[in-house]
Amino acid sequence: MTFFGARYPIVQAPMALVQPPSLAAVVSNAGGLGSIAGATLAPDELRAAIAEVRASTAGPFAVNLFAPPYLRDGAVEVVLAERPPVVSVTFGMIDPEPFRSAGIAVLATATTAEEAATLEAAGVDAIVAQGAEAGGHRGTFLGSFEDALVPLEKLLASIDTSLPVVAAGGIVDGAGIRRVLELGASAAQLGTAFLFTPECGTARAHLDALRRYDTVVTAAYTGRHARAARTPLLEELMAEPGHLPFPEQRAESARRGPLYMGGTGAQRARELPAAELVETLAAEAAL
Repeated sequence: MTFFGARYPIVQAPMALVQPPSLAAVVSNAGGLGSIAGATLAPDELRAAIAEVRASTAGPFAVNLFAPPYLRDGAVEVVLAERPPVVSVTFGMIDPEPFRSAGIAVLATATTAEEAATLEAAGVDAIVAQGAEAGGHRGTFLGSFEDALVPLEKLLASIDTSLPVVAAGGIVDGAGIRRVLELGASAAQLGTAFLFTPECGTARAHLDALRRYDTVVTAAYTGRHARAARTPLLEELMAEPGHLPFPEQRAESARRGPLYMGGTGAQRARELPAAELVETLAAEAAL
């Protein structure tokens, strides 16, 4: 069972400001679809990241961007010039036609059935269904963040589309992958599971916080709703009124101390090399 050229229907979620580009290459070489977290990179950095991954793998990989108004100047031009196999978009939509005309498949994130229908009408190639369990920022772009906190299985059941659907949120093992495939998803996207790989280079304090604390969705960390470890510092920030807009609140939070994003499956995540993790997931899910 392949997914956009990858041997396995396993997508490594892009993790901005956390993962190196090299993680994408390792995952792609192992048979998954690796992702470059390109949304926060300057054009020259994005170009270099794509070149690095392309030099390290013959497998397909994705480049992730934020939709406007958070899209960095020059990012679209770099992607169109470099032509990675896949581009994924979060926080809304970028016109997919230029990418598709360049031979680049377009994935976009939906947190509700309404968002999925909007993305399909826009002409994307696949929809990433981001369940409430997912770590990191919510991709919500229509309606309220609270209404868009839909558990993954409920979200999958609500989306009516002929497009491939990638299930994301709380999946850290092969049983989770097999479950969403049985529910009709074409692939599973995992982020938190790859946080725990040495290739990601995640700080030990980050991993320990995700092991120790439950997670919560809040805008108090960055100014935009995201799921992170419910540390005492995050509790303090959540209790304070008047959070700054995204991304200014992140800088304010950073002055107070470190905070750690992650999904609900963090306490079950395994610390394995990324290639071994992909192969283990594939074996467990009988892919």
